[in-house]
Amino acid sequence: QLHLVESGGGLVQSGGSLILTCTASGSAFDYRDIGWFRQAPGKEREEVSCVSSSSGESKYADSVKGRFTISRDKAKRTVYLQMNNLKPEDTAAYYCAADDRYRCGNTHYPLIFGSWGRGTHVSVSS
Repeated sequence: QLHLVESGGGLVQSGGSLILTCTASGSAFDYRDIGWFRQAPGKEREEVSCVSSSSGESKYADSVKGRFTISRDKAKRTVYLQMNNLKPEDTAAYYCAADDRYRCGNTHYPLIFGSWGRGTHVSVSS
Protein backbone atom coordinates (compact mmCIF):
# COMPACT_ATOMS: atom_id res chain seq x y z
CA GLN A 1 0.00 0.00 0.00
CA LEU A 2 1.27 3.42 -0.92
CA HIS A 3 0.87 6.53 1.17
CA LEU A 4 0.75 9.60 -1.08
CA VAL A 5 1.19 13.22 -0.06
CA GLU A 6 0.67 16.16 -2.38
CA SER A 7 2.16 19.61 -2.00
CA GLY A 8 2.86 22.72 -4.01
CA GLY A 9 -0.58 24.17 -4.52
CA GLY A 10 -1.35 27.80 -4.02
CA LEU A 11 -2.79 30.98 -5.47
CA VAL A 12 -1.38 32.19 -8.77
CA GLN A 13 -2.38 34.66 -11.42
CA SER A 14 -3.52 33.57 -14.84
CA GLY A 15 -0.49 32.73 -16.95
CA GLY A 16 1.57 31.78 -13.94
CA SER A 17 3.20 28.48 -13.02
CA LEU A 18 3.20 25.99 -10.17
CA ILE A 19 4.91 22.68 -9.52
CA LEU A 20 2.91 20.07 -7.67
CA THR A 21 4.72 17.28 -5.87
CA CYS A 22 3.43 13.84 -5.00
CA THR A 23 5.67 12.04 -2.53
CA ALA A 24 5.16 8.36 -1.88
CA SER A 25 6.14 6.08 0.94
CA GLY A 26 6.26 2.38 0.25
CA SER A 27 8.22 0.26 -2.19
CA ALA A 28 5.11 -0.30 -4.30
CA PHE A 29 5.85 3.08 -5.88
CA ASP A 30 8.39 1.38 -8.11
CA TYR A 31 5.72 -0.57 -9.95
CA ARG A 32 2.63 1.61 -9.75
CA ASP A 33 1.45 3.96 -12.45
CA ILE A 34 0.76 7.34 -10.84
CA GLY A 35 -2.02 9.68 -11.87
CA TRP A 36 -2.81 13.28 -11.14
CA PHE A 37 -6.50 14.08 -10.84
CA ARG A 38 -8.37 17.25 -10.09
CA GLN A 39 -11.81 18.14 -8.93
CA ALA A 40 -13.42 21.55 -8.88
CA PRO A 41 -16.58 22.32 -6.89
CA GLY A 42 -19.63 21.08 -8.75
CA LYS A 43 -17.56 19.32 -11.40
CA GLU A 44 -16.64 15.73 -12.00
CA ARG A 45 -13.23 14.36 -11.18
CA GLU A 46 -10.86 14.72 -14.11
CA GLU A 47 -7.73 12.72 -14.85
CA VAL A 48 -5.17 15.40 -15.61
CA SER A 49 -2.07 13.36 -16.30
CA CYS A 50 -0.40 10.08 -15.53
CA VAL A 51 2.96 8.40 -15.83
CA SER A 52 3.71 4.74 -16.33
CA SER A 53 5.93 2.90 -13.85
CA SER A 54 7.41 0.61 -16.48
CA SER A 55 7.83 2.64 -19.65
CA GLY A 56 7.86 6.14 -18.23
CA GLU A 57 5.29 7.12 -20.83
CA SER A 58 2.86 9.83 -19.90
CA LYS A 59 -0.59 10.97 -20.87
CA TYR A 60 -2.37 14.30 -20.59
CA ALA A 61 -5.94 15.49 -20.71
CA ASP A 62 -6.65 17.64 -23.74
CA SER A 63 -7.39 20.54 -21.44
CA VAL A 64 -3.78 20.64 -20.19
CA LYS A 65 -1.74 19.38 -23.14
CA GLY A 66 1.14 21.66 -23.95
CA ARG A 67 0.90 23.38 -20.56
CA PHE A 68 1.45 20.62 -17.98
CA THR A 69 4.35 18.21 -17.75
CA ILE A 70 4.50 15.15 -15.52
CA SER A 71 7.76 13.61 -14.40
CA ARG A 72 8.83 10.85 -12.08
CA ASP A 73 11.88 10.50 -9.86
CA LYS A 74 12.07 6.89 -8.76
CA ALA A 75 15.01 7.48 -6.41
CA LYS A 76 12.98 10.08 -4.50
CA ARG A 77 9.68 8.23 -4.94
CA THR A 78 8.21 11.47 -6.19
CA VAL A 79 6.06 12.50 -9.10
CA TYR A 80 5.95 16.12 -10.21
CA LEU A 81 3.38 18.04 -12.16
CA GLN A 82 4.79 21.17 -13.72
CA MET A 83 1.91 23.48 -14.58
CA ASN A 84 2.57 26.43 -16.87
CA ASN A 85 0.31 29.07 -18.38
CA LEU A 86 -2.30 28.39 -15.75
CA LYS A 87 -5.86 29.41 -16.44
CA PRO A 88 -8.77 30.14 -14.08
CA GLU A 89 -10.38 26.89 -15.22
CA ASP A 90 -7.41 25.00 -13.73
CA THR A 91 -8.65 25.99 -10.28
CA ALA A 92 -9.34 22.77 -8.38
CA ALA A 93 -8.13 20.43 -5.72
CA TYR A 94 -5.38 18.24 -7.18
CA TYR A 95 -4.78 14.69 -6.06
CA CYS A 96 -2.27 12.02 -6.91
CA ALA A 97 -3.38 8.43 -6.93
CA ALA A 98 -2.22 4.88 -7.50
CA ASP A 99 -3.79 1.46 -7.61
CA ASP A 100 -2.71 -1.94 -8.84
CA ARG A 101 -5.67 -1.83 -11.26
CA TYR A 102 -4.73 1.59 -12.63
CA ARG A 103 -2.86 1.79 -15.90
CA CYS A 104 -1.73 5.04 -17.41
CA GLY A 105 -3.15 5.19 -20.91
CA ASN A 106 -6.30 3.21 -20.23
CA THR A 107 -9.58 4.88 -21.00
CA HIS A 108 -11.10 3.89 -17.71
CA TYR A 109 -9.71 4.02 -14.19
CA PRO A 110 -10.89 2.67 -10.86
CA LEU A 111 -13.77 4.41 -9.15
CA ILE A 112 -11.94 4.00 -5.86
CA PHE A 113 -8.16 4.02 -5.69
CA GLY A 114 -6.15 2.05 -3.19
CA SER A 115 -3.86 5.05 -2.69
CA TRP A 116 -5.29 8.55 -2.88
CA GLY A 117 -3.64 11.63 -1.39
CA ARG A 118 -5.33 14.33 0.67
CA GLY A 119 -4.89 16.82 -2.13
CA THR A 120 -3.43 20.25 -2.67
CA HIS A 121 -5.47 23.20 -3.82
CA VAL A 122 -4.68 25.31 -6.86
CA SER A 123 -6.41 28.61 -7.35
CA VAL A 124 -5.84 30.69 -10.48
CA SER A 125 -7.07 34.24 -10.57
CA SER A 126 -7.96 36.04 -13.79
